[in-house]
Amino acid sequence: MQRSAPRLTRILACAAVPVMLVVAGCSSDSGDSGSGSGSKDKAGPSASATPSPSQTTKAVEPAKFAKLPQACKSVTAKTTAALVPKAKTKSGTPAVSSDLASRGGCSWNGLDDKGVKGSQYRWLDVSFYRYDSDSSLGSGQDRARENLAKELAKIEATPSAKKLRTTTATGIGDEATSVAYQVRKTDEDFVYGSIVARTGNVLVLLSYNGAGYAGAATPSEKTVMDGAVKAAKEAVAAVAAANK
Repeated sequence: MQRSAPRLTRILACAAVPVMLVVAGCSSDSGDSGSGSGSKDKAGPSASATPSPSQTTKAVEPAKFAKLPQACKSVTAKTTAALVPKAKTKSGTPAVSSDLASRGGCSWNGLDDKGVKGSQYRWLDVSFYRYDSDSSLGSGQDRARENLAKELAKIEATPSAKKLRTTTATGIGDEATSVAYQVRKTDEDFVYGSIVARTGNVLVLLSYNGAGYAGAATPSEKTVMDGAVKAAKEAVAAVAAANK
């Protein structure tokens, strides 16, 4: 009876404390120190296995380019003068942008009136989109690659486009695709040459088109596409130059 009294006292005391304390200190009445140390050993590895915030953050490749070029200077004045001979604004018309570090653009258009020989209309447009690396969205390079596919799909879905032809464009950035097509408007056939190119984490969209008015010949697909390729190469080179 003398042995059972302390045992009963201990049981009653353990019943009065919170459950978590009972598990920690009252799970055994044997007083065996070996059992206690074993419980601590089991708890240790479980706690250390919990990943820290730094372990769970996905590492992504840093964005290659931090800046965009001045869009209206990304294509040389010599090239814009050759592609759009009578541009209304020779220096180009900048696109409206609320964040010039991430997106920008510029366009040139004009009508070269040759009197009784007719007129030639030309329009050139260049746009830039820069993507930062993000642990939840991926690297800037991957994001630019994904958006290249989306922009290409938009061009290929141009309403009323005919004679559409998509090909891989070599020698322009890390990857590029060209799309040639025609659209009938204002009773004339407009010939388009579009380039979608990626250089690092920057997407470059360039479109060049033209039409002949008042009896003037419609520009050939080759003439328009050659002009688009030349301008696109300069625009891509401008991205690297802006980040030197």
